Amino acid sequence: MNDQIHSGDEHGPEQGADHGVLGDAEYAEFMELASQEGFDLEEVQDALGEAAAGPLPVLAVVGRPNVGKSTLVNRIIGRREAVVQDKPGVTRDRVSYEAEWAGRRFKVMDTGGWEQDVLGLDASVAAQAEYAIQTADAVVFVVDSTVGATDTDEAVVRLLRKAGKPVVLCANKVDGLSGEADATALWSLGLGEPHPVSSLHGRGTGDMLDAVLEALPDAPAQTFAGGTALGGPRRIALIGRPNVGKSSLLNKVAKEDRVVVNELAGTTRDPVDELIELGGVTWKFIDTAGIRRRVHLQEGADYYASLRTAAAVEKAEVAVILIDSSESISVQDQRIVTMAVEAGRAIVLAFNKWDTLDEERRYYLEREIETELAQVAWAPRVNVSAVTGRHMEKLVPAIETALEGWETRVPTGRLNAFLGEIVASHPHPVRGGKQPRILFGTQAGAKPPRFVLFASGFLEAGYRRFVERRLREEFGFEGTPIHISVRVREKRGRNK
Repeated sequence: MNDQIHSGDEHGPEQGADHGVLGDAEYAEFMELASQEGFDLEEVQDALGEAAAGPLPVLAVVGRPNVGKSTLVNRIIGRREAVVQDKPGVTRDRVSYEAEWAGRRFKVMDTGGWEQDVLGLDASVAAQAEYAIQTADAVVFVVDSTVGATDTDEAVVRLLRKAGKPVVLCANKVDGLSGEADATALWSLGLGEPHPVSSLHGRGTGDMLDAVLEALPDAPAQTFAGGTALGGPRRIALIGRPNVGKSSLLNKVAKEDRVVVNELAGTTRDPVDELIELGGVTWKFIDTAGIRRRVHLQEGADYYASLRTAAAVEKAEVAVILIDSSESISVQDQRIVTMAVEAGRAIVLAFNKWDTLDEERRYYLEREIETELAQVAWAPRVNVSAVTGRHMEKLVPAIETALEGWETRVPTGRLNAFLGEIVASHPHPVRGGKQPRILFGTQAGAKPPRFVLFASGFLEAGYRRFVERRLREEFGFEGTPIHISVRVREKRGRNK
């Protein structure tokens, strides 16, 4: 896994302010060990705090096309990741990024990826804004100050007022003092002070981000898309590419037709929350099928599917990823899997239409799974038929297995005994005459499991993958991504 810490919700009784799921005695013992090994204790505390972080607040960036939303997102996250092009509607695929400002971390949801002709301009802007606002804790509303407030802007304002989320008004494309007069005209929108910004040049973005931090909650309450607070039924996002059978599966597990099913891809327009009893337990399912689309306008509609999927996954605990086993595993399937992994959710792979496969297709599908889905080889798998209900009873045990792995916590003492065995039996390769060593570590967070390893030198990606593989062999973690963060000890005596 990469070094990006994924957020999960922490609400166990042992959680401390700075040391996550470590109990007080375990934390004290761990800090003593860090001190003996010559680590800066402040840095160790920072590492634990970062790994133990709960759900990050979500900031949605909304506005009509070509006002500079993706440029602003790049400015906020400090790197060029969101697609930027001087024509509307070029944002695709990934829609959320981690950012940090003034020591606080949050997620930014970019909603630049509209396609004007899918629903018509106003409807497109409204749709992307609605999906983003659904999952956001606060909103940055971007308006082109050189154009002023348009009818489309007014429509988005009405949406924002209805949602009741905190809003920071960004008057973009203010490149100098002369443009600030244009920005003041946006007071008329009734959203409070317009912040004059040039997202292209960075002018004014710091003041705007200060306002964003005031609007964002420190630790948002984890809720599902329907607003259900934490502590209710376990929350399952049913995700997959359009027309893969998500609505049919939801109807089958609910034992009634609650969702419209049609052979046309994307007949589900809005996420549908369903309380469903399975295996004697009540679960909250959300159906996230793709938006209705015209075939020749597929790209824009796929963007909406990505946005809705991201919104649902952010608020879920388990992602059940439905894959059409009668077709080759697609790039879109892989992107959806990556989205769920990066969000740090428990994962179950459900292969639909299994009953339609012949022996030859089953053989080639197994080879595809080995190569195309290698990154989630640890995920429980069920082979189902949403139409006939085949093997539907296996879905609940797979979900429970994934949740168990997602919540697993390895005590620090046991983890360090295990790490000691690894270092002794499979030391890191010598590089440049030096051999870095894992000195000690701890699991600072769960949901998903997040480990912080402290080492004498840089650990190569291949060795980190080896450590992750051994962690899974030793402790399970079936159905959950694992994050491993490595902190390297500064050379002793450097500051003396």
